[in-house]
Amino acid sequence: MATMTMTKTATPVREQAKNGAVRPPSRVTVGAHITVRDLADRMVRSPIDLIKVLMQFGIMAPIDQALDHDTAAIVGEELGVTIVWPEVQAAEMEEAEEMAVVADTRPKERIFVQDILARESAKDRSERPPVVAVLGHVDHGKTTLLDRIRKTKVVDTEAGGITQHTGAYQVDVNGRKITFLDTPGHQAFTAMRARGAQVTDVVVLVVAADDGIMPQTREAINHAKAAGVQIVVAINKVDRSNANVERVMEELSQAGLQPEAWGGDTITVPVSALRGTGVDDLLANILVVAELEQYSANPKGRCVGTVIEAELDKYRGVTATLLVQNGTLKQGDAILVGPTWGRIKAMFDYEGKPIKKAEPSTPVIVLGLQEVPAAGEVFERVKDDRTARTIAAERQEELDRVTQSVVRPQVSLEDLFARIEGGETETLNLIVRADVQGTLGPIMQSLQELSNDEIGVKILHSAIGDINESDVMLAEASDAIIIGFSVGVDKAAQSRAEQSKVEIRHYDIIYKMIEDVELAMTGMLEPIFEQVVIGHAEVRQLFRVRRGGLIAGCMVLDGIIKRNAGARLLRNKEEIATSTIATLKRFAEDVSEVRSGFECGLHLGGINTDLVEGDVIEIFEKRQVR
Repeated sequence: MATMTMTKTATPVREQAKNGAVRPPSRVTVGAHITVRDLADRMVRSPIDLIKVLMQFGIMAPIDQALDHDTAAIVGEELGVTIVWPEVQAAEMEEAEEMAVVADTRPKERIFVQDILARESAKDRSERPPVVAVLGHVDHGKTTLLDRIRKTKVVDTEAGGITQHTGAYQVDVNGRKITFLDTPGHQAFTAMRARGAQVTDVVVLVVAADDGIMPQTREAINHAKAAGVQIVVAINKVDRSNANVERVMEELSQAGLQPEAWGGDTITVPVSALRGTGVDDLLANILVVAELEQYSANPKGRCVGTVIEAELDKYRGVTATLLVQNGTLKQGDAILVGPTWGRIKAMFDYEGKPIKKAEPSTPVIVLGLQEVPAAGEVFERVKDDRTARTIAAERQEELDRVTQSVVRPQVSLEDLFARIEGGETETLNLIVRADVQGTLGPIMQSLQELSNDEIGVKILHSAIGDINESDVMLAEASDAIIIGFSVGVDKAAQSRAEQSKVEIRHYDIIYKMIEDVELAMTGMLEPIFEQVVIGHAEVRQLFRVRRGGLIAGCMVLDGIIKRNAGARLLRNKEEIATSTIATLKRFAEDVSEVRSGFECGLHLGGINTDLVEGDVIEIFEKRQVR
C-alpha cells in the first residue's frame, strides 16, 4: 500500500512537469544511497526514464534498488541533472570522500580506473610519478636495462629477494620518482589492458642498435599505440662496433615513430644498458614526458588501483603487488578485488620495508586477501569487511552463471553497422595476418581505402604468419577483428578467441574479404549460420493421443534434447525427414530440455505417421559462425 501511495502522490507532480506547470530541478541533493523511486521523485522524472539509463550502462535495477551516489550522479548527468552531496562539515566531507562506501550491487559491472580519475576535480588533483613499462624484441636488452636502472637507482646489492619479484618498483631521479612495471613483454602488457586495466603512462621501447627493428619490436609498437600511451625509444647497445643508430632511426620512422632529431615527436635516447651509458638521460627524458603530460591523481579521493601480480606464498599466504592509481591505501583497509576480498594485514614497499600507507603511482605488496586475484584485476577500497564480503559473493555468483565472454562482448562484422548507427564506434579496428609480404601490402592498402566520413578503418597490427595468442589479446584489449589471409591459427589463439568471443575471419580471395568489410560498414552483411548436432534419442515406444498426434517415448542416448530445436529422423542411418521438437515432456510435465540417460516423450512437428520403434532422432541447433 505504501508503494501505491507514493506513486499516486508523485505522479501528478511528474504530469505537471510534463505540462510545464512544475519545472524539473537542475540540481538534486543525494546522500550515500538512494532508491531509484526516490531519485526519480526528486528529479521529477518517471522511474522508467532512470531505469532506461541504467540499462544503457548494463545495470538491471528494479524500482526499489538502492543506488550509490556515484551511480546516481551518472544517471543525473545523462538526464541533465546535477547530483550533489548534502552540506556537511568540511572535515566530515573529507572523511566521507576518503572512506566512500562503494555500494556495488552490480557484480556484472567492471570498475574502470580511468573513469574514476576523470571524475576527480582538477583542484583536488596533485602530481604523481609516471608509470613506465619496458617493451621490445627478445635479446635487445630489456632485462639488462631494467637491472641497470634497479641497481643504480633502487638498491646497491643483488640481495633482498622480495625486490627482485615485486613486479613493480620505483626509482628516484633528483628527488622525483618514476614507477617501473617489470612485465615480461607486450603480451603481459596487453593482457592487463584486456582486463580493463590501463596502468601504463609511458612505454620505453628498447631497440638494439646492431639489430634494428624486428618482428617483436613492431608488435610492441602496435600494442603501445593501441593503448594510446607515450613512447620513448631507448636505442641500446650503442657501445658495439657494428651499432648503427642512423639505420634504427630510419626504421623507426618507417614504423610510424618519427624521431625528434628528424623533426618528429618521438624521443630517442642512445644507451648502453651493459655499461650504464645514457641511462640517466633516458630517465630524465621520461620525466620530461611526465611534465608535459601532467600525470595527476587525487590522494584523498576514491582509492582504486590495479593488481600487478599475485601468488600464494606457503609462509605468508596470498601476497599481491598492487599499484595504487587514485586515493591513498592504508594498512587495515578492506579491499575488493574482482570476486575476492580481504583486509590488509601488512603492507610493504618495493624494497620490502613495512609501510602504513601508499599514495597514487606507488607499488605495494599486501598480505590479507582471501584468494589469489588475477593480474590486471582492479581493486577498490570499501567501507568494511561485511561490504567487501557481500559484493565479492555477488560477483562470484555472477561469474558462476555467465562466462567472461558474456560480461565483455566483442565486436563482430555482423554487428558493426548497429554499433556505428548507435554511435558506439567510429573506427573499425583490424589485425591483419597474411601468408607472404607481397600479399600483405595490397590487402592493407585495400582495407584502408574503405574508410569514409562515417567510419574509419584502422589496422592496429599486421604481420606475416599464422594468427597467434598475442594477436587475440590485442584484439581483446582494442575491440578489434582479426583477418587472416591464407594463414592458420595456433591452438592457444583459437582457444582464447573462442573464450573471449574475438572474431577471426579467414579468406583466400582478396575481393571477397574487401566485399565483406564493405558490406559490414553499410549494414548489409548477413550472418552465417551452421547446424550443430547437440544430441541423439532413440524411439522406444509410440503413443497416439487425441490432440497431440503421435508421441514418441524416447531414451536420450547422448547430448541434450531441447524443445523447439531442429530434429532429423534417422532410420538405419538414413535421413527420413526433418522437423522440430514441438513438444517435450518428462512424465506428464512439460520441460525445456532432457539430458543424456533420461527418458522423455516428444512430438515432432508435422510428423504423425513415419515414426517406428528403433528410429533415431538427431537433434541440432543453428549457431552463428564467428
